[in-house]
Amino acid sequence: MNKSILFGAMIMACTVTLSVSVPLLIDKGPFWPALLQPTPTLPAVVNKQYENECGACHFAYQPGWLPARSWQRMMGSLDDHFDENAELSQKVHDKITEYLIDESADVRSHRKSHSILASVREHEAPLRISRLSYILYKHEEIPSHMISGNASVRSSARCLACHPGASKGRFDENDVNIPGYGLWEE
Repeated sequence: MNKSILFGAMIMACTVTLSVSVPLLIDKGPFWPALLQPTPTLPAVVNKQYENECGACHFAYQPGWLPARSWQRMMGSLDDHFDENAELSQKVHDKITEYLIDESADVRSHRKSHSILASVREHEAPLRISRLSYILYKHEEIPSHMISGNASVRSSARCLACHPGASKGRFDENDVNIPGYGLWEE
């Protein structure tokens, strides 16, 4: 068989395959391949003790939002945790601390963690995720009345208010839904 005919047949076969499969993939039905689904920017919290203890009062932030030194500092001062006493039994404290450090931004390699680390000076151990320069930058275009002036949001620290996928580690800009205002469009 002539090489140009064989090459043409291969191109035709690929074109037909794509023309049939792409509409099926776009449909995103129940058979949507896992590899083509949006991937979390940070892994979801998998430590139930951390989720239960810390998540009882606020969003259980993924450990990848802060470097290990920040988690060590935070866990070392739970008697005054943002003006609240959040002390834990030593056993629970140690397990949660170990989880936070093992999954911290400077230990695990995740796209969002790299951006966070780039915004934190090496000697700093920030405690408030909402005050990281990276977070401030990502929220700077949103008018304050939509966040702090919004009774349903109140603060950029309340991730779940606008990021429906936050608990799964998804903070995609295209999914931001501000209560009372709808989907965020730049």
